[in-house]
Amino acid sequence: MKAIFSLGCLILGLLAAPAYADGPDGVLGMWMTADGKARIEITKQGDVYGGSIVWLKEPLYPTDDEQGMGGRPKVDRHNPDKSLQGQPIIGLKLVQGFKYAGDNVWNDGTIYDPESGKTYSCKMTLMMDGSLRVRGYVGISLFGRTEIWTRPPPDAASAQPSNQP
Repeated sequence: MKAIFSLGCLILGLLAAPAYADGPDGVLGMWMTADGKARIEITKQGDVYGGSIVWLKEPLYPTDDEQGMGGRPKVDRHNPDKSLQGQPIIGLKLVQGFKYAGDNVWNDGTIYDPESGKTYSCKMTLMMDGSLRVRGYVGISLFGRTEIWTRPPPDAASAQPSNQP
């Protein structure tokens, strides 16, 4: 019975293997945040990885926006640099400065939280199931928060990165 179970696990592991893109460029491409509100495209320049917001589920402020921006495209209004508070959220660099450390880990990067205007140290790990574990932290990784990003569904390709609804 153990042999059959072991064989079954081996077969399932082999079937799942193609979904696991290991190596330095395994992180490239489109990712959906854990809450499904944004899509991030991770790209590479030289040996440094970074990603920008390319799609928002709700790209416009609600009509009852407290700051009177109802119906307008969302901007980085919480940025501590006042000169950057008018830049659109779509196109905003969210993660940057990552280096591949081996074993499907990218570190030495940062992640920006446009809802608070804060930037955190960050580490990303590509998991066996193809998801991306994104850990933002202050100081050491022990003090932080983890989100699991996933690849958007195939039909998401039709979602255009746009400031328009």
